[in-house]
Amino acid sequence: MTLTLKGLHHVSAITGKAQENFRFYTEVLGLRLIKKTVNQDDISVYHLFYGDEKGNPGTELTFFELPMAGRNRAGNNSISALSLRVPNDAALTYWEQRFTELNVEHETIQTIGGRQTLAFRDHEGQRFILVSDENDNGVAGGIPWAKSPVPAEYGIVGLGPAHLTVESAEHTAVVLEQLLGFRRKGTYPSTIAGQPDVIVFETGEGGSGAEVHLEERNDLEQEHLGRGGVHHVAFRVDNEEELKQWVEHIRTAQLPNSGFVDRFYFRSLYFREPNGILFELATDGPGFATDEPMESLGESLALPPFLESKRQQIEAYLKPLDTRQ
Repeated sequence: MTLTLKGLHHVSAITGKAQENFRFYTEVLGLRLIKKTVNQDDISVYHLFYGDEKGNPGTELTFFELPMAGRNRAGNNSISALSLRVPNDAALTYWEQRFTELNVEHETIQTIGGRQTLAFRDHEGQRFILVSDENDNGVAGGIPWAKSPVPAEYGIVGLGPAHLTVESAEHTAVVLEQLLGFRRKGTYPSTIAGQPDVIVFETGEGGSGAEVHLEERNDLEQEHLGRGGVHHVAFRVDNEEELKQWVEHIRTAQLPNSGFVDRFYFRSLYFREPNGILFELATDGPGFATDEPMESLGESLALPPFLESKRQQIEAYLKPLDTRQ
């Protein structure tokens, strides 16, 4: 059996204030809060999941709330930007106008790597790039949330390419190609003069929902991760059986790793590539409707069964979060 990753599963970032985070991602970006839970490795903090109508894998953007975290200091060996897919070029024009009206920091529409894009930053300075799916023929996007304040024809339909900035592109490339089975698709010029071209890798069916863009920079210091920064990127594995094969595959490569981890909503494996960026492999299921009806996802604090006995303790510690949508 050939092990093949299907594309991006989710990305996890850091926020300082869950309430402000919720407002921006639901009211400004129009995403659906699909799960309000806690960080399973630190149950004193929220873990918020946003996504499309059903929280499909490949649409999930998640945040750990770390109130004491300093501001992210961008630099090398980092997930330096995240992309979000929109249906077509016309959607970018809508978003450019929306960002102007809502005072969201943004740039102008540009063509990068053969696609129309619009870069912007959230309320904590996190860097995002809206990517048009106008000519995309790869992994299918999701379905925008029906109750979103953003019209469905312009809505965000999933995660686009993850941008990695590293000291040594080849060290990361070896892991992407030889260990994870990504294909080298091509290159495009760096936006920074004098720097090497950005290398595009793809997996599975390809397209914007299955790409990693790798940029080598020799002019940056190491990133100091904080609020407004990205903690890790996760790639899609079809099922639990296949994930267990990946566990053995990574172990055989002698990379330090987490082994099999049960996150209840999906099963995971974590490891760091040679430049220190944290990768996760995560299964498509069981999914976010496992413990809540689809129509009321994200409305209450959801805890996996192995944390349910601590609910009173957890709820007493967490600051109340109004997530009415």
